[in-house]
Amino acid sequence: MIFGIKSLLKQVLLYTSVGGTATLIDWLVYYVLTFCARVPYLVSAFIAFCISTAANWFFGRLFLFRHAPRTTPLVLEIAKIYLTNAVGLVLNLLLIWLQVEKLGLGKMAAKVIATFIVFFWNFSIRKLVIYKI
Repeated sequence: MIFGIKSLLKQVLLYTSVGGTATLIDWLVYYVLTFCARVPYLVSAFIAFCISTAANWFFGRLFLFRHAPRTTPLVLEIAKIYLTNAVGLVLNLLLIWLQVEKLGLGKMAAKVIATFIVFFWNFSIRKLVIYKI
């Protein structure tokens, strides 16, 4: 029991590091597109999320899930990641929109809050469904 909790805590911490890198990429691309390039914020969120998904998969596979058994071809694994993140993207966009348009929060604050909520979705699906560890 204790080993399982320690193992899960280690995975969450490592995923936080991997996810943190992808999140910084996500936030940077979002910020540059929204505030420097004047791209509409939901379009910026979509583009940033897609780029950070690629980074998250790469770093996650390299550092966190490298020992997970390869039960599916790489193309199928990546497709599962993008499908999972597509759901995460919809959640992300919905949360940003609700916070900006309905709650009056700032665009960057809404992006940060949405990121933290979607983080738990992504980790859970990767761990329990995609890599089954």
